Amino acid sequence: MFFIIIIAFALVGAAVSSRLKNRFAKYSKSTLSSGMTGKEVAERMLRDNRITDVQVISVEGHLSDHYNPAKKTINLSKEVYHGMNVAAAAVAAHETGHAVQHATEYVPLRFRSAMVPVVSFSSRFMNFIIIGSIFLGFTYRMYMEQIIWAVIIAQGALALFSLITLPVEIDASRRALIWLESSRITSGTQQEEAKDALKWAAMTYVVAALSAVTMLLYYVAQLSGRRS
Repeated sequence: MFFIIIIAFALVGAAVSSRLKNRFAKYSKSTLSSGMTGKEVAERMLRDNRITDVQVISVEGHLSDHYNPAKKTINLSKEVYHGMNVAAAAVAAHETGHAVQHATEYVPLRFRSAMVPVVSFSSRFMNFIIIGSIFLGFTYRMYMEQIIWAVIIAQGALALFSLITLPVEIDASRRALIWLESSRITSGTQQEEAKDALKWAAMTYVVAALSAVTMLLYYVAQLSGRRS
């Protein structure tokens, strides 16, 4: 059952990722009438929100775009940073939406940021458990119930992080779409294209959250099964 769950969500995740890349490629051909690049879109959105301490920079990788709250940088992949199309504008505005969240002290973002150290530890712990189960199988079986409890706590932290990520990402997209339309950077068909692109980006987080919660329920069921 464990491997069935893993494989099932891996397949769903791959399908969503493929769809996202397809949408990005399609909307990368939809040129903005303003001729603005993703960098310029992000910088204008920052100015409109009176944010002056965030820098927009270019980073390596495909769809590697993210906002770094510690360094206060909006990191855009080269195709977004230099892109003058709907896909680039949507992604740039979305990442800038996170900067706006940070500047306005958006509570879910603050909570997610506070959880990062816990999630990092939980991820390392889960990896240790997996490796240990291979080399210390007999010892693990002796303390299986205690180990499952520890796994439930670690997986619970990962699931909570995935769940709190959803409103953070959805809100960033909401801010991006409202601003893109009000600034007349996108309108009509291009506004719908931007909305569709960000919808599929959000779906990757939905799949991750469902996977994390499902795994948590699996471990809880394992503990209940041992006690029954």
